Amino acid sequence: MIFMLLGAPGAGKGTQAQKLVEKYGIPQISTGDLLRANVREGTTLGVEAKKAMDAGKLLSDDLIINMMDGRLGKADCQKGFILDGFPRTVAQGEALEGLLKKHGMKLDFVLSFEVPEEELLGRLTGRLSCPKQGCNAMFHVRSNPPKVAGVCDKCGTGLITRSDDNEATIKNRLVVYNSQTAPLKDFYRKSGKYFEVKTKGPSTPEGTFARVLEIVGK
Repeated sequence: MIFMLLGAPGAGKGTQAQKLVEKYGIPQISTGDLLRANVREGTTLGVEAKKAMDAGKLLSDDLIINMMDGRLGKADCQKGFILDGFPRTVAQGEALEGLLKKHGMKLDFVLSFEVPEEELLGRLTGRLSCPKQGCNAMFHVRSNPPKVAGVCDKCGTGLITRSDDNEATIKNRLVVYNSQTAPLKDFYRKSGKYFEVKTKGPSTPEGTFARVLEIVGK
C-alpha cells in the first residue's frame, strides 16, 4: 500500500508514519531524510543540493522530484511506502502523479490529520525528537514522554528539541502550511482516496492510529 500523510506541523504525521511502518513493514519517505541521505552519500543530486543550501538558496522542485524518483525505484518501495511531508505544494503533487505513473504505482490513501491550532502549538512546544538517522522517533514531555528522560526509547540516542519548536516560529510555519500545502487537500479530495483524520482535542497517538486503521479497513 502507498500512503500519503498530510497535516500541519505538529499534526502527528511522523508518529503515525512510524506506526504504519511497524504495521505494514514498508518504508517511510520524508523529503528531509531523502535530502540528508543524498548529501551524506555524495550523490550527484546531493552535491547539487548542498551547493544550494550552502548558498542559502531554496531547493528547486526539479531537484526534489529527481531525488524522489531515485528513491521510488529502490527495491524496498515495491510493496509500498509512506510519504511523510511530501508533496508540499500542488505543483509537487502534480509532479508526483507523473512519478507514480512512471514507476507503475498509485496512491491508496491520502490521510490528512486535522488538529486545532491551539492543540498544535501545545504539541510542538513540548516536542522531543530523536536525531539518529533511520530512527527519527518522536516524543512529548507531557503526552508521550520517553521512559528515560532525554533518551530515545528505540535506540538510546539523546533526544533534542528542534530550534524551530518555539511559538513564534511555529505560527509562521502554520501560515506557510495553510498557504502552500493545505491546497493539496482540494487537489486530492476529488480522487476518492482522500480521508481526514480529525482530532477535536487532546488525543493519544494510539487513538489516532486506531482511526487510521479504521479508514484503511474500509
